[in-house]
Amino acid sequence: MSDGTARWLYWISTGIVALVYFAGAAFYLFMHDMAVEMYEKVLHYPTYLIQPLAILKIVGAVVILWRPNAMLADWAYGAMFWHLVLAVSAHLAAGDPGWPPAAITWVALIILWLTANRVRKVKSAYAPGGEAAA
Repeated sequence: MSDGTARWLYWISTGIVALVYFAGAAFYLFMHDMAVEMYEKVLHYPTYLIQPLAILKIVGAVVILWRPNAMLADWAYGAMFWHLVLAVSAHLAAGDPGWPPAAITWVALIILWLTANRVRKVKSAYAPGGEAAA
């Protein structure tokens, strides 16, 4: 894959992931009653998770966009990876048709992680192409 293609894939997938996380946080904060209803009646999750998750979604999106250091970005990728896996499984287990956005975002996150070291100056030792940074 050329550097130009990697750059396009990276920024498109970064945009998708950041948009979904910012939109999810906005939903939790500004449509709180609807989020509470979804958590209680559909997913059967405790509602005290809503505010911390909204804050962490904002922090995660900012970290992957800004990428202040590789370790913080790697932690954000890992947290987002597991959050999205659990989101897909929670929606599927509840019989809720809201799982496709999480699945698409999970795929975008994997593409983002695979192309990050080719595009960004701050390199991760764990992503492909990061062996020189270790």
